[in-house]
Amino acid sequence: MGKLFGTDGVRGIANKDLSADLAYKLGRIGGYFLTKGKRRPKMVVGMDTRISGDMLEGALSAGLNAAGIDVLYLGILPTPAVACMIRILDADGGVMISASHNPVEYNGIKFFNEDGFKLTDETENSIEEYILNDLDIDYIPTAGEVGRKIKIENPVRKYMDYLKETIDVDFKGLKVAVDCGNGAVYKAAPELLYELGAQVYVMHNDPNGININVNCGSTNTKEIQKLVLETGADVGLSFDGDADRLIAADENGNIVDGDHILAICGIHLKEKGQLKNNAIVGTVMTNMGLDLCLKEKNIDIVKTKVGDRYVLEEMLKNQHPLGGEQSGHIIFLDHNTTGDGLLTAIQILSIVKEKNTKLSKLSSVMKDMPQILVNASVVEEKKNEYLYDEVIKNKIENIENHFHGTGRVLIRPSGTEPLVRVMIEGQNQEEIERYANELAELLEERLK
Repeated sequence: MGKLFGTDGVRGIANKDLSADLAYKLGRIGGYFLTKGKRRPKMVVGMDTRISGDMLEGALSAGLNAAGIDVLYLGILPTPAVACMIRILDADGGVMISASHNPVEYNGIKFFNEDGFKLTDETENSIEEYILNDLDIDYIPTAGEVGRKIKIENPVRKYMDYLKETIDVDFKGLKVAVDCGNGAVYKAAPELLYELGAQVYVMHNDPNGININVNCGSTNTKEIQKLVLETGADVGLSFDGDADRLIAADENGNIVDGDHILAICGIHLKEKGQLKNNAIVGTVMTNMGLDLCLKEKNIDIVKTKVGDRYVLEEMLKNQHPLGGEQSGHIIFLDHNTTGDGLLTAIQILSIVKEKNTKLSKLSSVMKDMPQILVNASVVEEKKNEYLYDEVIKNKIENIENHFHGTGRVLIRPSGTEPLVRVMIEGQNQEEIERYANELAELLEERLK
């Protein structure tokens, strides 16, 4: 990765790392690279509810206009809606201004191409090279060639109508609790569920610019668990700030994370004959319980590096229809090109309704394998030396031999800190905790 673009666009503290000046340059240069050669190009722009969104959107849109690109302004709506609206409006690309689940002081700029997919590393590197070397494009439109900003009427309505087409049942008789996280889905989620016939109980749907993700949403699941139990809801739905991920809760208030959602939806797709290649895509952090569950159902699982962009790459490469992460990023490739929390929500609810059963029963098909994560503090330059250290390699091999295929060890160097993360899964919680701590101590000793 370069110095600007991370795994999910450009992200940082707004008005400091991510300044209005940088947003302008990203718009002008990024927009140019995405649309060069096209006559009168147009790009959609949306944002979440952060207070810094207006500042960054104004600067970004000015940059796009300065590159001769018309901005189709969507206002506040989920990240997956931006990807969706590119196709609905036949745009040449799009930009979402959001820092997803991060605190309010952060914001981000994420580009999509004309097909609604995130940019390739090559395109990001080209944009980055220009900006970091203080270069500018040689295209300076004037007069009628300068871009305009056009406000799109009710894009949320268009997005909701599209989502409705992905299911063929209504939700009459279902009681649904929703935590909007004071984020981008605050309007779309309750309205869509209500229109589909559900009885809806909503919380954290009053964004004020600074309360996004604050003690709510998919990273604070106690809120949705509490609301489910208070209201007697059949299903709880908890979204993050830009609604590209979903964590659910069953009628007993138990969390149904991304791995369980993959199990439920993967099995359902297979039963309907819609699971192409008989496989779903997960990551190396996917709980081993999902592997065992899918094996029982004769479904394969393909593992990628952590990050929804790597999940999507594998899905596109081999045309797998379903993939995702434990964190709730779930991609239904037949319906959208990115993780979509609201799409995931109505898929789950449609299975509950279609099977006339409880979410707890659907989720119970997968049993979580006990899992522990321990951080080892190491010297930055030595983060990858565990791969070659014979003492460390022997320790890992001995632990895995002890498990006899019923557990595993995963070592992941942090991308941003001088840490190596030790993740161990096994059948006995006390045992894996002991092994994880022993291995973390050994890493600290050998890589200091």
